[in-house]
Amino acid sequence: MVQFDGLRPARLTVGIISAGRVGTALGVALERADHVVVACSAVSHASRQRAQRRLPDTAVLPVDEVAGRGELLLLAVPDAELASLVSGLAATSAVRPGTIVAHTSGANGISMLAPLADRGCIPLAIHPAMTFTGSDEDVARLPDTCFGITAADEVGYAIAQSLVLEIGGEPFRVREDARTLYHAALAHASNHIVTVLLDAVDALRAALWGQELLGQQLVGDEPGGIAERVIGPLARASLENAMQRGQAALTGPVARGDAGAVAGHLRALTEVDPELAQAYRANSLRTARRAHAPKDVFAVLAEAGPS
Repeated sequence: MVQFDGLRPARLTVGIISAGRVGTALGVALERADHVVVACSAVSHASRQRAQRRLPDTAVLPVDEVAGRGELLLLAVPDAELASLVSGLAATSAVRPGTIVAHTSGANGISMLAPLADRGCIPLAIHPAMTFTGSDEDVARLPDTCFGITAADEVGYAIAQSLVLEIGGEPFRVREDARTLYHAALAHASNHIVTVLLDAVDALRAALWGQELLGQQLVGDEPGGIAERVIGPLARASLENAMQRGQAALTGPVARGDAGAVAGHLRALTEVDPELAQAYRANSLRTARRAHAPKDVFAVLAEAGPS
């Protein structure tokens, strides 16, 4: 079994299943912390290319061989594949007793790793609270990322905490029974903000179409245009204000009780896309409740709502 010096893991050999966006980014970060990624699995062409680019000195091997090589085995597969992967590894006895087995799933805790824990492995759930796109920015963002960790005991928490600190992240505990709620909160913040922003971009494109100034880039559907340049600074400022000021960051017609403006927004958005108008209505209702908006705002939001 690996020996530890205080809370710092000794230099570990690491196996990664599989070479996706998350797995390879964490592999690079672990190698920068002086661990050695000795093997990874990569099935698709994109995964093999990613492994070659990010982990050029790492052997690409079948899953069972990867599992047997590492003192730390990182399971970085999609949530839907995790249970079958764990049961398969346990059935083949590919993972040696004493191996630290960590998965990167946000929604799952260590109960998912029970078949391997029963075989003497140390189960950890180490989830980076970050979105991964496959770009080099994934690795660059890790030192500023918080990691939700769940372990079976204080020894496990010490190992997980040390690994996260070594790559520059900030570890925090998530109870086993709170993993689903924890993951829902992150999905709401990350995934839905993308939808809201792109909806806003679509609406702004419709408003600006054909109104370009002389010599200005035409309004189009490609990312990075004038609509994104308008929305971007506003959205970033709103995000920073929300994180720093909380409820006081709320501005705009709903927060200030301007029912007429809200009604006008709904009419204009309905002309562009009725579904977008309904999304605006739903978000405005949440905003109105947070801001304790006056009754006439709630009345406007209730009019012609979904049946």
